[in-house]
Amino acid sequence: MSYVLGFITADGCVGVKRIRKRDGSKQYYLNITSKDKLHLENIKKTMSAQQKIIPKKKSSNEKVNYFHLQIGYQRICKDLLNLGIQPRKTYNLKPIEVPKKYFSDFVRGFFDGDGSVYIYKVNNVPQIKAGFVSPSLSFITKLNQQLCDNLSIPTKSIHSTNDKRATERMTQYSICFYVEDCEKLAQLMYGRNPILYLPRKRKIFEKWKLIKRRHYIKQNYPSKIGWQLNQKAFA
Repeated sequence: MSYVLGFITADGCVGVKRIRKRDGSKQYYLNITSKDKLHLENIKKTMSAQQKIIPKKKSSNEKVNYFHLQIGYQRICKDLLNLGIQPRKTYNLKPIEVPKKYFSDFVRGFFDGDGSVYIYKVNNVPQIKAGFVSPSLSFITKLNQQLCDNLSIPTKSIHSTNDKRATERMTQYSICFYVEDCEKLAQLMYGRNPILYLPRKRKIFEKWKLIKRRHYIKQNYPSKIGWQLNQKAFA
């Protein structure tokens, strides 16, 4: 459930609609969206949900179909409200408190929704980069602190960018991890061999383990890479 909570924090929302205007009665519903239908099926199974998964494009310009699962069970919705998943969470998401023993599952869920990882090269030397993104500065700040404390590394710089793809002007905040820190992050998320995860993202970490790299040393200066090749490697 901590994994599902993390995934909902990234790619889910709690909506509300009035069912009676006279007394202001409200009904809540949960939407979870993903490009990966099979993964959404696994989440549906985990939640013991009976609703159908429906294909839907986010906008007319989108080339990739998205799939969404909508659940109207009020107990689940009210639990999510109590945990901090409020309606219009894009604009009001606050830090979510997760017990330490479930934190790695929550991180993996959020990473599968709003995280990224890829392998690239600098001067023909393979590098790996992973990151998290959120429109909530308070949420990403708290996640940054908790995550780096768990990995026993210094907190990361938080970068901000304007999301041009959004229908409304929106600032996105991100934190990034490179090389050794990525390996620690992978250990945190997958070290206990979990059942629920997004295979295509885990495979990139697994691929990284098989890559032989030249020797490198970390330099304490700000840069996009943060790494410099050891000149002895070229001798």
